[in-house]
Amino acid sequence: MVETMNVNEKILKTLKNAKDYLEKSMTALNNKNDNLFADGIWSFAAELEYALFLFSITLQNENNKTHWKPNPKKIDVMPSLSEVQSLLKEAEGFMANGKLLEAYKNVYVARHYTLKIQDDLAKKKREALKKK
Repeated sequence: MVETMNVNEKILKTLKNAKDYLEKSMTALNNKNDNLFADGIWSFAAELEYALFLFSITLQNENNKTHWKPNPKKIDVMPSLSEVQSLLKEAEGFMANGKLLEAYKNVYVARHYTLKIQDDLAKKKREALKKK
C-alpha cells in the first residue's frame, strides 16, 4: 500500500525542491553559467507553480491576490533572487505555524519576481540573437 502525503506535506516538499533549484541557479549565476542558470530558474518556477496549485486547491475561497503582486520596473537578478529566497523561507515558517494564506502570499509574490527574471532572461537572449 502506498502512503500518500497530505497537501501541507506536499507543499513543504515542493518548497524544499524549489529552494534547492534556486540555490543551484544562484551558484550557476555566480559561476557565469547562463544556460545552467536559465534551466535552474525554469525548474524553480515550475516548482513554484505546483506549490501555488496546491495552495489554490487548499484555500479555494480565501485569496484576494490583487494586492499581492510586486511591480518591479527594472530587475536586478541577484537582489531579486535573494528576496525570493527570503520569501520562501518565510513561507516555510508560515506553513510550520499553520498560516497557509500567508505562506501562499509569499510563494505568489516569489513567483512574480521569478517571472520578471525569466522575462529579463528571454529579453537578453533575444537581444543576443539579434546581434548575431
